[in-house]
Amino acid sequence: MGAGHAHKLYRPGHSPVHDLPPHCKLAATCGFVVVVVSTPREAVWAFGLYAVLIAAAAAVARIPAGFLLRRLLIEVPFVAFAVLMPFVAQGERVEFLGMSLSVSGLWGAWNVLAKGTLGVAASVLLASTTELRALLLGLQRLKLPPLLVQIASFMIRYGDVITDELRRMSIARRSRGFEARGIRHWGVLAKTAGALFIRSYERGERVYLAMVSRGYAGSMPVIDEVTATPTEWARASALPLTALAVMLTAVCLMG
Repeated sequence: MGAGHAHKLYRPGHSPVHDLPPHCKLAATCGFVVVVVSTPREAVWAFGLYAVLIAAAAAVARIPAGFLLRRLLIEVPFVAFAVLMPFVAQGERVEFLGMSLSVSGLWGAWNVLAKGTLGVAASVLLASTTELRALLLGLQRLKLPPLLVQIASFMIRYGDVITDELRRMSIARRSRGFEARGIRHWGVLAKTAGALFIRSYERGERVYLAMVSRGYAGSMPVIDEVTATPTEWARASALPLTALAVMLTAVCLMG
């Protein structure tokens, strides 16, 4: 899969969560998210327990609460959408602080906020304890179509190349006294974007030819074979199985 690439979400460390094989963590995260999404929105207490489970997993992984909360800011656009739902939804309405709010909209907003926040928190926890290269190996181990894994691998690696190229072009503009301050500078920025596209395309061709000359035939060799023991699978499944028990209890109580 090539050399590893660090990312801002990853927090290096040694913990029981860090040491789990990546495909175990991927399966556990997906299972947890499926359980959360399947939980009836009216079971408010269940979502509280899910949050406690995420907090416990973060504590075991030694991920600070502040680190986790800052990364949750990515869901702010969805929060804004959820806040609007009680005002625009139809149906029975209630009065709160002089505002007329839809009951179904309130439940819908709660549903989006609770499930979205828990899903994002689980994903952030996965990214915080697993390197990108390990995630790709985990996807490969879970039998994701090899072509999709390769596309994701190239996208991550080439994204770094394009970002670095854009940084150098920005430095070159500033060294010549250019500073974009208004609409009259859009032409220069458009030319920069065009030059970046051409350079990226040409570099992509050179990289592909270099890979072919080294024997690339449509598949990448697996350098590290990632395996998991039954004990590691049991440790990884603790989170989704506990969440499943909470969900089944909630369904039974509501049924």
